[in-house]
Amino acid sequence: MGRNSKSHWRTLALRLLIIFGILGVTIPPACGQLPGEQFGEVVPRDIREMYALGLRYLATTQQESGDWQNQSYGGPGVTGMAVMAFLASGEDPNFGLHSHHVRGGLRSIIRSQDAETGIIGDSMYHHGFAMLALAEAYGAVDDRNLWSGENAATGNGSLRSIGESLELAVRGALTSQKKNPHGAWRYSPDASDADTSVSGAVLVGLLGARNAGIEVPDEAIDRAIAYYRNMTSPSGQVAYTGGIAGGVDESPARISIASLVYAIAKRRDLDEYQTTLAQLTERLEQPAGTWIQYARYYQAQALFQGDPTAWEKWNQQLARELKEAQQEDGHFTGEFGPAVDTSLSLLALALNYRFLPIYER
Repeated sequence: MGRNSKSHWRTLALRLLIIFGILGVTIPPACGQLPGEQFGEVVPRDIREMYALGLRYLATTQQESGDWQNQSYGGPGVTGMAVMAFLASGEDPNFGLHSHHVRGGLRSIIRSQDAETGIIGDSMYHHGFAMLALAEAYGAVDDRNLWSGENAATGNGSLRSIGESLELAVRGALTSQKKNPHGAWRYSPDASDADTSVSGAVLVGLLGARNAGIEVPDEAIDRAIAYYRNMTSPSGQVAYTGGIAGGVDESPARISIASLVYAIAKRRDLDEYQTTLAQLTERLEQPAGTWIQYARYYQAQALFQGDPTAWEKWNQQLARELKEAQQEDGHFTGEFGPAVDTSLSLLALALNYRFLPIYER
């Protein structure tokens, strides 16, 4: 089934669920993946309430330009995180309550893209998260309404569609990788070194684009996975940069990133995948340490992909922690500022909805 058809049936299924719920009609099990279907239960009320409150905060703090001002971490990657948080709830992105915010965020991302290089923003971090947001919106958001009311571009070429921008972003990421002797990425698209954090953001974006139907060469994915294998120790710990010869420390965030890219690149056969997953499942109650929201974002996905039972246990613990941490206006606090920390916290919870294609097993 094509991406557009998949999105259409998801939207139709959600509308039918709402209609029948209002009429009090019992719906038999369906083939589509509705919230909580995989485990036979709906999304818990506490999570739905937290999520709605968090989205309300993001909606009220979005700028007229479509982006979010967020301390020193603002940019199209931050906008991409917020857009994904809206998309992940399963609401219709074309006609739902937050469709305006989704379109505004996507327009902001596309305007931030260099029309020649395809790079989005001033860092490959931004490029990776923005590219992933485009991939998750592709086929779900109707391009016919994307630029409604817009008369001209803003200094960087024509008003591109989501698909055109996504293809251009993929080309930019691949060009950057070809220049890099490690086959991975660092902050600059022209960097000669690499790290597992930036590389994770870009590689997940590429894998999301490939899942959306954009051509991504197998050799590019293989080369990036080879980099991660070189960065993964026999114990399952993952180095930041420079390889495992330089030593590794225990980082739940990096272990989760590596485990996730192995899983969604369909390399679960690798020993490195098994050891990174074991590191996570054996330490479910271990605090994330620094960059907590960032670590939770990746850990949620890695556990969901690798061990549903472990994810279920960890998810319940996460929901309790976030319920206590959420502020009255819906935002979360952390090292990155409220826009990033709120978006990452919501996305860590979004596995309960399972609407984003990148969140599917």
